Amino acid sequence: MTGSDFLQLDPSQTPRNGRTAWLAERLRAAITDGTLGVGARLPATRVLAADLSMARGTVAEAYKRLTEEGLLVTNQGGGTTVADLPVSAATPPLPHLREASPEQPLLEVSSGMPDLTSFPRAAWLRAERQVLATAGSEELGYADPQGAHRLRVALAGWLARSRGVSVAADRVIITAGVTGALSLLAQVLRDRGVATCAIEDPGADGNRRILDYWMDDITPVPVDEHGLDVTGLAGTGERAVLITPAHQFPTGVVLSPQRRRELLTWAQEVDGLVIEDDYDSEYRYDRTPVRAVHAGAPERVAHISSLSKVLAPALRLGWLIAPQALHDELVRKRWATDLGSPALPQLALAQLIESGTLERHLRSLRLRHRERRDAAVDAIERSLPGCAIEGIAAGLHLVVRLPEHLDDAEITARVRQAGIQVQPLSQHRFNPGPPGLVIGYGPHPIPRLQQAIKSIGEAIRPLLRQR
Repeated sequence: MTGSDFLQLDPSQTPRNGRTAWLAERLRAAITDGTLGVGARLPATRVLAADLSMARGTVAEAYKRLTEEGLLVTNQGGGTTVADLPVSAATPPLPHLREASPEQPLLEVSSGMPDLTSFPRAAWLRAERQVLATAGSEELGYADPQGAHRLRVALAGWLARSRGVSVAADRVIITAGVTGALSLLAQVLRDRGVATCAIEDPGADGNRRILDYWMDDITPVPVDEHGLDVTGLAGTGERAVLITPAHQFPTGVVLSPQRRRELLTWAQEVDGLVIEDDYDSEYRYDRTPVRAVHAGAPERVAHISSLSKVLAPALRLGWLIAPQALHDELVRKRWATDLGSPALPQLALAQLIESGTLERHLRSLRLRHRERRDAAVDAIERSLPGCAIEGIAAGLHLVVRLPEHLDDAEITARVRQAGIQVQPLSQHRFNPGPPGLVIGYGPHPIPRLQQAIKSIGEAIRPLLRQR
């Protein structure tokens, strides 16, 4: 079997750059759509590399990625074969990009989701088996409402290494994702007489809706190229604020060192609380890591995050590290709500962290998402010439700035007619501001992403020429 007939891979079509991602995407699609069935044997790396005129290391890395995802298995003496594991759904084919219909759903390039096909299925199954084989009766009973001790210990180490958050395990509260953490905080703040909260403008629509549910009112505070306007925050009279300092959603800006100092000074002066949603802190490509704000004032900052963007939102596992003055009340609220999160997934996650599997998985994801980021930027520059691109250095989405004369909501509706779902920047604003589009690149194979952006450009290019 040669590269020319193996999955109809054409050696002349291999890209000059991003070859690992290109090959991995095509193999992944073939596995998920059934072209490569369970047990199918792949060519040896040297054979496929020679047939496709690639370096053997490129093919080996593509095989490795799919093995870590649980899609392939390497058998000693038996080569590499497709794993006998269920796959959630076939990768949808490239759309024809016409008017959406029940038969042809919209292609969504609007979310900041990761590549969920990369979920480390085999590693997770191994972790669950290990947990079930070793868990004692205590671990299978009612867990501590603030979370399984083993996971809290593992997370404390992870956060110290990756985010500069130094806390003991007994200060970590396991939650149902960031939403669960934010809901807990909002309820405890209300109990203490703080029934309103400031929030970034523009800011994450999901967080805004959660706070709007629990609080009497939310107050928008402008965001500029340095992050949250702390002077504007001080003028609101609020005593709590929700921020995304590592990679602001949706603009992608990082809260500057000066603003960080001003923010912590504000919290001290008003006896306030900074709620730090450590959004997208794991994904950075062209900059050094940004330390968590929590490290600067642990008793003024509630640090919340999850691994939804590293593993999967379906796990519903996040964490909250709050000032000591709030900790006991938060744990009681967690107990009264549902006795805490399910223990077995917590123990499986602890196993992934302890074994180093999670960090290896994250390194692989960073490489993959960087390749998709680069492809998205290149496609936008070609298809939407003259439009500035922001939020490039980190995260899983980009913001495309549109000319001032355009209405981004109207642009979104127009693009929808081409079968593409994209978010207008105005959706995340309280007050009017410059128009733009939020484009998520994480979930999509590069060819699909390029085609979608090309279609966006074709749909709105006539409007870009108008003044």
